[in-house]
Amino acid sequence: MMKRIVTLIFIAAVVASAQPPIETILKKMQDNINISTDARASVTLTQQKTNQGTKIFEMQYYRRDRDNAFLIVFSVPESEKGNGYLRIGDNFWMYRRNTRTFQHINRDESIGGSDAHGEDFETRKLTELYQTAKDSSGSELIREEKLGAIPVYRLEVKAKVNDVSYPFRVFWVRKDNFLQLKDEAYSSSKTLMATSYILKYTTVLGKYVPVKQIFVDEFEKGNKTIVEIAGIITEKLDDAIFTKAYLENLSK
Repeated sequence: MMKRIVTLIFIAAVVASAQPPIETILKKMQDNINISTDARASVTLTQQKTNQGTKIFEMQYYRRDRDNAFLIVFSVPESEKGNGYLRIGDNFWMYRRNTRTFQHINRDESIGGSDAHGEDFETRKLTELYQTAKDSSGSELIREEKLGAIPVYRLEVKAKVNDVSYPFRVFWVRKDNFLQLKDEAYSSSKTLMATSYILKYTTVLGKYVPVKQIFVDEFEKGNKTIVEIAGIITEKLDDAIFTKAYLENLSK
């Protein structure tokens, strides 16, 4: 009887410590940040480049929930004031005030020449973009680690669509609440291109919003971008905001 009890305790311990599938973790990660409402906020990009010093960009960000459309309009520096980005459906445009023209670009385009990309400003589901990466034996590439003092899952994924900035990603995700803390982005040849860290979250309507994030350029050493979000307001936004005409009028 004692042997049986010990066996049952051992089995229970193994089950309790079993790692969840990567797909499950991705779903929990996206559920954490999936705010079902329109929103607007102020965004500051602090860009640091080797031999170029520091450049600060300030912009207004608008997001429509029903179709994940978003608009970005620069206010600082003066050379970028009135420039912006507009995404509606599968279309992503870059607007330049000096030429008053729109250019159709890919969603992986960098924002203002920084290490932040268009996809960093949208809430497209992780499970739509990425799938589980496996080793040669077919096992999922996931393990338990500590990031500093925080217990995390380290998991590897690969893109299932073409319109992403990087085809391979490695995420470090907290075990207790499934919040992402770190992300490594790799090229198709598995070259490390960028590392990002989410340093601070805030809660909005019961969901989490990353409000301070650092993007480190691993290809051009010494370059990094800090993204900070403030003044988040959740309210119904006029559809007229998400039009080329609105962006043009703002820059007049």
